[in-house]
Amino acid sequence: MAHEKDTAQTGQKSKKTAAQQREERLKAALKSNMGRRKAQSRARVAAKPSAESTADDTK
Repeated sequence: MAHEKDTAQTGQKSKKTAAQQREERLKAALKSNMGRRKAQSRARVAAKPSAESTADDTK
């Protein structure tokens, strides 16, 4: 822990292991994927009522 304080105070980043780098890449990929999925879901919900209203008009 003392090393963490030293790097935080000096502003220098310690070298990250391959596992830490992989974890950060996966975290970033997951975050962007979730953003796309949420946007798709919102678009589907927004499009759904208009499709239902046109179906109701034909009855």
